[in-house]
Amino acid sequence: MSKSKARGKAKAKAKAKRSRTRATVSVVADDATVRDAVATALDRAGYTCETFADPQAFLDAAAGWAEGRSGCVVLEDDLPGKTGLDVQDALNADPNARPIIFLVDDGDVPQAVDAMKGGAMEVLTKPVDADALSDCTAAAIREDGKRRKRRRRRTELLGRAEELTPREAQVFDKITQGLANKAVAIDFGISERTVEIHRSRVMRKMQARNLVDLVHMRLTLDE
Repeated sequence: MSKSKARGKAKAKAKAKRSRTRATVSVVADDATVRDAVATALDRAGYTCETFADPQAFLDAAAGWAEGRSGCVVLEDDLPGKTGLDVQDALNADPNARPIIFLVDDGDVPQAVDAMKGGAMEVLTKPVDADALSDCTAAAIREDGKRRKRRRRRTELLGRAEELTPREAQVFDKITQGLANKAVAIDFGISERTVEIHRSRVMRKMQARNLVDLVHMRLTLDE
């Protein structure tokens, strides 16, 4: 292996290690054997874990999650007082929700299907394979990072959009729908030159490099 490739590989490992250190994996399982086995496997893989036997205690803690706290959730299907799907539904209502890895009994196909329909990133069967769990956790934390980045981007764009005047906001909507300046002018009963002025101001305030960039911004805001 060349020195440059070796350095690149070392940097990638260091980056992955930093990501594991910063991220927290919440393990929610009623079965102590499952809970301990999962926590032990993740600890050996270098992840910081917090464990919960009570789903409500976990949801109470999750309600206080800050945007800056990254990680994922490993969720068992059988829980006291609530099903894993109930907890998943509650988490899905949170805009800062982390990716979920669902644990089900081997052969419980309906539960697995429902979990995937509910947005679970992965479904693993119990007893959990440590390597599979580690791989899924790494993927879930990467996904969490992507989601957090999208949320930050959307918040930034919302701030820019708030600077638009009502007419500029209308022009923003129209031109990102593909309407030409002339068509926008006809819709609003204004001159094409006035549309051009509004369009220029929209591009400047939104900090868009071109129309394609502006369309991407519109799609992000509509998420």
